[in-house]
This record gives sequence, C-alpha cells and structure tokens, in this order.
Amino acid sequence: MKKSTVIVMLAIMAVMMMASVAFAEGGTSDAAMNYFGMAVLGCGLAVGLAGLGTGIGMGSGLGRACEGVARNPGVSNKIMTTLIVGLAIIESLAIYALVVALIVLFTDPFKVLVG
Repeated sequence: MKKSTVIVMLAIMAVMMMASVAFAEGGTSDAAMNYFGMAVLGCGLAVGLAGLGTGIGMGSGLGRACEGVARNPGVSNKIMTTLIVGLAIIESLAIYALVVALIVLFTDPFKVLVG
C-alpha cells in the first residue's frame, strides 16, 4: 500500500473518531447510563473478537480441507462431511458470544438488584 494512501486513511479515521467527542452531550452522569455505555462497548468488543476468532478458524479449516481434497480426491466426501460439522461447531461459538452479549446488553442490573 502506498504511504500516501495510508496517511489519508489514518486521517479519515481520526476525523471519524473525533466526531463523537465534538457532538457529545454533557451533564448526564447517571449510574445506569454509565453501565449501559460500558455494556455496549464490552458487547461490541466481545462479538468482534468472537467473529475474528471464528473467521480465522473457519478459514484455516477450509484451507486444510481444500488441501486434503487436492492431495487425495478419493476421500473428498469424508472430508466434506467432517468440514461441515467442524464449521457448524465453530459458528456456534460466534452465536453463543452474540447471545451472551445480548443478554448482558438488555439485562438491567439495577432492576435485578433492587428487585
């Protein structure tokens, strides 16, 4: 990548990150808002990392399966079956992360504690 392209992309990212600071509304320091803000950040980070990990795992598994079929085309049906089961298990991890993030995001701890 050219150096000028990288500099332009970094400048655009810096401007986009400054927008939330520039248009921020001050004055609310409610504990529930602080919890909700942290929950949103944590859930986004958790789902993002889960997606990154499962994407790497799926890519690695698919690459090895293609390599195995290329080396021995006679067992492609067995490799395909094992690959599909493995990809389903890997994808379930991302779905579990999404479900847990949604539970954390939409559970109000203040109502649970107060009763």
